[in-house]
Amino acid sequence: MATVTLYTTRFCPYCVQAKRLLDSKGIQFTDIPVDNDHQKRIEMQEKGGGSTVPQIWIDDEHVGGCDELYLLERQNKLDGLLGL
Repeated sequence: MATVTLYTTRFCPYCVQAKRLLDSKGIQFTDIPVDNDHQKRIEMQEKGGGSTVPQIWIDDEHVGGCDELYLLERQNKLDGLLGL
């Protein structure tokens, strides 16, 4: 099973959608909230280059955001990356 990490904010609808998809697959993930945490936001940007949330990693691979996660799902590639 893959290790999944998300940088999110509490009220972001895209963050909620990404977590919902992972939950529907029974995937446990680490959720790193960046609301009101400037250091975590900088960490997210340095790690993945993105400044929007969510930013998602599967193992050491930066997937991108919610749109990219759902694109992987539509292309039937997400389960393979998740080790399902």
